[in-house]
Amino acid sequence: MSGNDLANDIETRIVPADACIIWWLGQHSFVIKSGTTILYLDPFLSQLDGRLVPPLLDAGRVNHATLIFGSHDHLDHIDRAIWPSLAAASPDAKFVIPELLREQLSESLNIPMDRFIGVDDATRITHGEVRVTGVAASHEFFDRDPATGRYPYLGFVIEIGGLTLYHAGDTVAYDGLLARLKRWKFDAMFVPINGRDAKRYKLGIIGNMTYQEAADLAGACQPRVVIPTHYEMFAMNLGDPYAFVEYVAAKYPDQQVHVCRHGEGFVVAKQES
Repeated sequence: MSGNDLANDIETRIVPADACIIWWLGQHSFVIKSGTTILYLDPFLSQLDGRLVPPLLDAGRVNHATLIFGSHDHLDHIDRAIWPSLAAASPDAKFVIPELLREQLSESLNIPMDRFIGVDDATRITHGEVRVTGVAASHEFFDRDPATGRYPYLGFVIEIGGLTLYHAGDTVAYDGLLARLKRWKFDAMFVPINGRDAKRYKLGIIGNMTYQEAADLAGACQPRVVIPTHYEMFAMNLGDPYAFVEYVAAKYPDQQVHVCRHGEGFVVAKQES
């Protein structure tokens, strides 16, 4: 599903109690709906040469967003070309980003500073019924701004409608990540599986967890469902969700995995205590 059909589905679907509905837009992009609150996570909607999956939505049609997240300033996560259109289409929406990027994004995109909500590692903010906690991410390198100590790459723990979700952003499984996450019991985890290697690094393609590392992180956190992400978008950086599925099944047989289809609406129910 795509285009107006997808937008209408997002707007009109009734969310069951103690649940949320998730739509995958490709790469690391998701829409989450709880009640009437609609979140866009790393929406990548630009028409870009080399995309294997075309944009599923026109940015100007996204007139229903409550919060729009950008985990870091790479074009497939903070899609600068379309953010002004998102800001215009959803004039009440706020953009949740690393605090380190607030000033430069406001200036470069001509979006008022008060439209941005900045977070950092372990920073918690509340907007309406949504609580967000930043989690430092290591996009191959555990970068940190020397002047402020803030992180340019983040994941997000999102608590909404009684559910707890983790969108990892782009990251490897670094020492300290599991300790940061163990305080929560997750209903869903979105983890990148495209990995990293020398060939891609030489081409400027900064990597993420391998599918084995992503499976082990999920195995340690035991979410109700783990959702592999960040694959199938670019020929040089594909990833294999079914290798992830097989590895989880072999090593963590009780762990539920859901492989999304582009534009599908998938219901995630609350984790039992």
